[in-house]
Amino acid sequence: MTEREKMLAGEVYDCGDEQLLERWMYAKKLQSEYNATDVKDKEKQDKLLNELLGSRGEHVWIAPPFFIDYGENIHIGKNVEINMNCVFLDCNTITIGDFSGIGPGVHIYTVFHPTNPLERMSEGSNFWKSRTAPVNIGKNVWIGGGCIILPGITIGDGTIIGAGSVVTKSIPGNCVAVGNPCKVIRKL
Repeated sequence: MTEREKMLAGEVYDCGDEQLLERWMYAKKLQSEYNATDVKDKEKQDKLLNELLGSRGEHVWIAPPFFIDYGENIHIGKNVEINMNCVFLDCNTITIGDFSGIGPGVHIYTVFHPTNPLERMSEGSNFWKSRTAPVNIGKNVWIGGGCIILPGITIGDGTIIGAGSVVTKSIPGNCVAVGNPCKVIRKL
């Protein structure tokens, strides 16, 4: 099993693997180009996003700057708006459903590390040992600015996550959830 396959399977993997680092560096190059592209140059932005992301539907708007790890593990539905300064650590899949909106400064993490310091360290490596879990955001979801979504989270269709929330557990569909930790405060 390759380190990439381990990563996507949620197993402990080596972040310093040559194949992973090659894609990471290529994604950083594309990310830099995208962030430096004139926002009026939609054709160039589209070309860069097509090369960077795993998939995306029609009418996806990502306001620069936008930060990712690999890019290829991000799958975005149609009619999605992602505001500026978002950070998507896509060491596993990040899926965003149709007609969803992501506020400015939202962080979505799919990677985490062992809590025991001895288990985190890799002898002779600059990288910590890591594991991953996917993040799934449903259709018609609104994630308020400054939210943090942790690995393994699912947010159901039609839900609103209030600004500044830290989502530590999955949230069902058709509700409003806020806080740290994020909790449902009402059904819609």
